[in-house]
Amino acid sequence: MRKFVINVNGKSYDVEVEEIRDGVAITTPAPVVSVPAPQAVPVATPKATGTAGSVKIESPMPGTVLKMNVKVGDTVAEGQAVAVLEAMKMENDIVAPSAGTVASVNVSVGDAINTGDVLVTLN
Repeated sequence: MRKFVINVNGKSYDVEVEEIRDGVAITTPAPVVSVPAPQAVPVATPKATGTAGSVKIESPMPGTVLKMNVKVGDTVAEGQAVAVLEAMKMENDIVAPSAGTVASVNVSVGDAINTGDVLVTLN
């Protein structure tokens, strides 16, 4: 008989398993198995709402900010990439919906963001 501890969704279960070969139970000492502790999953923190500008550029998906292409005071054209997000191992350009001047930059490179977080505001 071999004993195991199995973790399913953070809950531990003690399990005994009997090994049978050719209809005969095999009795061997159970190996010592070390189970690594589950690691905490980082949770994205909410970002500022960015009330400085009248046009808000929000994240269309959760991800990590890889690059900020603008800073406060920069002039942007419609369709210009203002930031690059990594989501599902892909780089995604976040573009300005209209031309304007950057009023606020609400995230930094390396920040974990959620869908709907305001990245940049424009005037």
